[in-house]
Amino acid sequence: MQHLSKSAVAALLINVTIWGLSWTGMRALDGMGLHPLWATAAIFVGCAAMLLALKHRDIPQLWRHPELLIVALTTGLTNAAFNVAIAYGDVVRVILLFYLMPIWTVVLARLVLHEAVTPRSLGRVAMGLCGAVIVLYQPRLGLPLPRTLPDWLAVLGGMCFAVNNVQLRRLHGVSDGARAIAMLSGGAALACLLGVALSVAGLIAWPAALPGAAWPLVGLWAVLFLVSNLCLQYGVARLPANITAVVMLAEILVASLSAWLLGAAELRVQDLVGGALIIAAPWIIRDRRAAAPSPA
Repeated sequence: MQHLSKSAVAALLINVTIWGLSWTGMRALDGMGLHPLWATAAIFVGCAAMLLALKHRDIPQLWRHPELLIVALTTGLTNAAFNVAIAYGDVVRVILLFYLMPIWTVVLARLVLHEAVTPRSLGRVAMGLCGAVIVLYQPRLGLPLPRTLPDWLAVLGGMCFAVNNVQLRRLHGVSDGARAIAMLSGGAALACLLGVALSVAGLIAWPAALPGAAWPLVGLWAVLFLVSNLCLQYGVARLPANITAVVMLAEILVASLSAWLLGAAELRVQDLVGGALIIAAPWIIRDRRAAAPSPA
């Protein structure tokens, strides 16, 4: 039976916990006058600056591994597409469409990493997606089929995230620091470019004078996202891509529970049932073949 690295799963759960709580920071900054896209740009610029100071010795690896450019681009596209979709679309639909990501991951893992598509890997994805649908289902929304530009951006974001995770797995021999630099720099660059483009077009407001409390909050989330990204590097490089994709679905549960605890949503029975399926999927349905050794 396949062994799952508990430390790698724990790292991914730290990552999804931070992202699942990120709505609180984005909502707070939006209330202070900073659009979520500009907040994302500010936070990722801070992340990239801190990481470059901490991991500057890993910078030469960027030139030796040009494939990291794909990581940078897909990270930036993921964040930009998701945040624009959240800003202009129905949040529930956006999250559900984004988390079709495990489907793309199974296909890409087969094509790029040559991971076998087994009944058990398909079972994990099906079980996790069923849990996601149960948590996010609302009768008024109908079937989660893309209909609007935000819907399609959510799908695009999920596909880019799948490419990103598979690419990180393929580059497990590259240091965590170099992969993180590529991700955070790409996230900062694309968010800034998109923020400028949409502001020039008049679709979002330019950053205005912000209250003093906004900048410590930006700094706090920059640190949290830096921790989140390093945890992602560790976990993705040490788990099969199809298992990583299912573990990432736990973000839905974190977001739902945090919204309930903070009075932004009601906790329903379907949240508990769907959350249980999401958490249990990678542990209940395991491959019988022996796992490949984890990279050092």
